[in-house]
Amino acid sequence: MLKLRLTRLGAKKRPVYRIVAMEALTKRDGKAFAQLGNYFPLEDSRVVLKEEEIIKLLLNGAQPTRTVKSILDKAGVWAKFEAAKKN
Repeated sequence: MLKLRLTRLGAKKRPVYRIVAMEALTKRDGKAFAQLGNYFPLEDSRVVLKEEEIIKLLLNGAQPTRTVKSILDKAGVWAKFEAAKKN
């Protein structure tokens, strides 16, 4: 099953995360299917997303983790996905 989840980058005590699509059983920093955005928790939780690709993967059955769903909800992407799902 394809999951949308975070992989960790950055230095010690200076985390930066990538939002990626990968198989559920893959290691945290394993090979990703697609890179969908970045999350910078120390910079006022700044987020950079590829919204169209995320919505396309969600419509095709990809499941986000709780953290990624929260990030997508705050960025407004989850509402766009819900609207696209109804159409």
